[in-house]
Amino acid sequence: MTGRHNSKGKLFTFKLVLLGESAVGKSSLVSRFVKGDFNEYQESTIGAAFLTQTVRFNDYTVKFEIWDTAGQERYHSLAPMYYRNSPCAIVVYDVSNYETYTRAKAWIKELQCQGSADIIIALAGNKSDVSEHIVDPEEKSRCVAFLMEIMYMISAYYANEHGIIFMETSAKTGSKVNELFLEIARRLPKNEIRQEREGNVFLGSDSENTKPCPCNF
Repeated sequence: MTGRHNSKGKLFTFKLVLLGESAVGKSSLVSRFVKGDFNEYQESTIGAAFLTQTVRFNDYTVKFEIWDTAGQERYHSLAPMYYRNSPCAIVVYDVSNYETYTRAKAWIKELQCQGSADIIIALAGNKSDVSEHIVDPEEKSRCVAFLMEIMYMISAYYANEHGIIFMETSAKTGSKVNELFLEIARRLPKNEIRQEREGNVFLGSDSENTKPCPCNF
């Protein structure tokens, strides 16, 4: 349900930031959503990349201004510059790499502590297609498939416990990618204070609408 602006309804513009470790597929997710394609040899993002895409509903359209941030540790200090005042964020991990899931939880904790009040967070377990290619009957392959099932249950429980969106996605096949962005678009508020900008409507949190962070990282 992505497409051009529906002239019969309002256009709401929201900033959306992607966070997560390097090589989990953040850029590939954005490319699949915005361009509908997948590059097997996606280069690492330097700093951040910016793209836009719209999601059209019956009586309104949501335009996402997407900031795809770099996952390398040396860019971590720049992350607040991108997620500051953002009403929504996607934290991505690799379903076959538990370490990236652990790091994703740290990102979520940081967003909840230092991000905008009432920020909508989605947890995306990317590369779900990996399990589809496990056909080797060897014990190692069975273990991988089993561990991925466990990862799904752990992630779903964690998301439910923290009140965030969770989906397993595949940038390669396109599985659940559009659904992820659609779900975020549905949950974004359409009745907050509006700031006119270039004839469109921009919704986001005020710069003062942030929370003190009691958390230790």
